[in-house]
Amino acid sequence: MQQHFIDNRPVASSSGEFIPVIDPSTGAEFDAIPRGNAADIDRAVRAARKAYEGPWGALTAAERGRLLLKLSLLVMDHFDELAAIESRDCGKPTRQARADVTAIARYFEFYGGAADKLHGATLPYQNGYTVLTLREPHGVTGHIVPWNYPLQIFGRSVGGALAAGNACVVKPAEDACLSVLRIAELAAEAGFPPGAINVVTGYGHEAGDALARHPGIDHISFTGSPSIGILVTQTAAANHTPVTTELGGKSPQIVFADADFDAMLPVVINAIVQNAGQTCSAGSRLLVQRSAYEAVLDKVGAAFAALRTGPADMDLDCGPLIRKTQQARVADFLSQARGDGIATVAQGRLADGAPAQGYYQVPTLLRDVPLDHRLARDEVFGPVLAAIPFEDEADAVRIANSTDYGLVASIWTRDGGRQLRMARKVRAGQVFINNYGAGGGIELPFGGVKASGHGREKGFEALYGFTVLKTISIKHD
Repeated sequence: MQQHFIDNRPVASSSGEFIPVIDPSTGAEFDAIPRGNAADIDRAVRAARKAYEGPWGALTAAERGRLLLKLSLLVMDHFDELAAIESRDCGKPTRQARADVTAIARYFEFYGGAADKLHGATLPYQNGYTVLTLREPHGVTGHIVPWNYPLQIFGRSVGGALAAGNACVVKPAEDACLSVLRIAELAAEAGFPPGAINVVTGYGHEAGDALARHPGIDHISFTGSPSIGILVTQTAAANHTPVTTELGGKSPQIVFADADFDAMLPVVINAIVQNAGQTCSAGSRLLVQRSAYEAVLDKVGAAFAALRTGPADMDLDCGPLIRKTQQARVADFLSQARGDGIATVAQGRLADGAPAQGYYQVPTLLRDVPLDHRLARDEVFGPVLAAIPFEDEADAVRIANSTDYGLVASIWTRDGGRQLRMARKVRAGQVFINNYGAGGGIELPFGGVKASGHGREKGFEALYGFTVLKTISIKHD
């Protein structure tokens, strides 16, 4: 059984209760995490405040950076262990779990190098004055981390917050906590002072709610659904606590008739199949110019038919979904599609020997999805790709912007002018031309518009969100 990690040591939950940890590949329980509550959150916040006002806050930016770099190396030293934890806990195929470990190490490396490069400025003003700005940490930051990429999202949010000088309290999703708890242990081993990183596990409506409403939290980073993002933002507003939100997407992959189809195909497939489609930035809408529509669907359909789904340790194209309720949700989308007469182009297959109690969903390609259908508008969070034809640039923009979301988009065309026209007109926080995701893009600012949230994480831009700008005016005549 696991424990919270507070003040650099394992701590039992004040509730004395536990939440089972389920292996999505088998549906079997294999561990348990504490059911944290407001008392546990308060203990973690107090530990973080003590660290911020004490040994952690006393470190120079360069010293913080060295600790992050040391943690990056420790992650790589424990590479196989962390990958195995993430694979079993989340149901990720081995290759995806290994990519996630590489990513968190890279986040700590990036922010370790950036910590002492976060500068203020001097501003021209009236004669007799010198005016300068400083970037100062918020203080104690709260991080609500989802279950789909616990390692990666811990790295991108906590890594940036630590580099900026904040002390952190983390509430990972109850479905996937184990890798986050292990990283916190490694941080203590790396030399982070007690209270700099604290992890409290539990349900969102208990521990997560307590974190969002705690008056000792100075900033919150939240990644999750739009509905919970609204609740967190409203709750935090009572204390005037700023919130950075990343709330998912319905991202379009826009393919013009002049695109390089051979280059496009594996990227389009991976953008929806990665992590069994349980990715906020999943390319879940395939928009294809009508003159190339049938040819593209033939290629994508053939690729889908070859995809295989199975247990994480089989390391196939898709692992299981995270939990039984998520499996039922995706199945409901597909059942409605069938009932509404939406045609299935192709499906992958379930591997022989996949446990019957695992939470599996084979990749599915659907065609001619109406724009007002929930499959074209709502986030499925599964390996389901909705194909929609368009006529020209204006029609592609209209369809791409027709959902409430605006996180990521990709544009496939050889026409340079069209690339820039489309990139400017599509409403999304990231736009990729003839690629998608840019290999993870640790350095690339990430976040959305509209219902996809606000604020940016990843890259150097994240450091601005984890700091407060102070202006100092000196009159000296």
